[in-house]
Amino acid sequence: MAWKLLRILYQPYKYLIFIPLLGVFTFILGIMAVFLSFAFGEKVGSICGVIWARMLAWSTPIGLSVIGKENINKSQSYVVVSNHQSQYDILALYGWLGVDFKWVMKMELRKVPVLGFTCEKLGHIYIDRSNTQAALKSINNAKQKINGGTSVLFFPEGSRSRDGKLTKFKKGAFKMALDLDVPILPVTINRTKDILPSDTMDLFPGKASMTIHPPVSIDGYSESNVSELVEKVKTVIASGIES
Repeated sequence: MAWKLLRILYQPYKYLIFIPLLGVFTFILGIMAVFLSFAFGEKVGSICGVIWARMLAWSTPIGLSVIGKENINKSQSYVVVSNHQSQYDILALYGWLGVDFKWVMKMELRKVPVLGFTCEKLGHIYIDRSNTQAALKSINNAKQKINGGTSVLFFPEGSRSRDGKLTKFKKGAFKMALDLDVPILPVTINRTKDILPSDTMDLFPGKASMTIHPPVSIDGYSESNVSELVEKVKTVIASGIES
């Protein structure tokens, strides 16, 4: 009964304070990231992303514990792969992973006004998988960005899990790791689905956790046995999911 009352009392805060703050923080920090990138380069987007994520997390509010930061080598680039329970996974990764990373985005999004230009300016990677030559060109361009500690991030499930259990992994992230010749950094996120369940607006404060696992080497893997790499990384991520 007390829990239901708290959820009811939270609703005015969510609609009257948090959602307006979401819009304001996203607009201001997005504009700042683009303008600062002209002067200081793409990595400034990572700094703005950390500020954006933490301000929204604190405004919710949520608590987040992080395990395994010692598994990150700051000078090493990775293909980061994470399970996906909630939109709040994005806040966890931006705010607390401690890695400068880029997203891989569909080429169609480049045509979206403002968003397309902003993401390109901040160094995110557009790939047209329907055009082999264009995709190879994008991957070669990505090789110039994904180095010196800058990584690329994927949710290999593709969409959010509604019950927290892992769904089938797509191979794109793993093929990208082979293309870029960088190790894979598995990440497990827990309890964000309780803060903002998939496909709902049922936001409520809570505590989440993120486990950063030891990197997985791509040595010995190729296009012919990439499925084995997928299953190996999926097993690592699954080992951190709370029952």
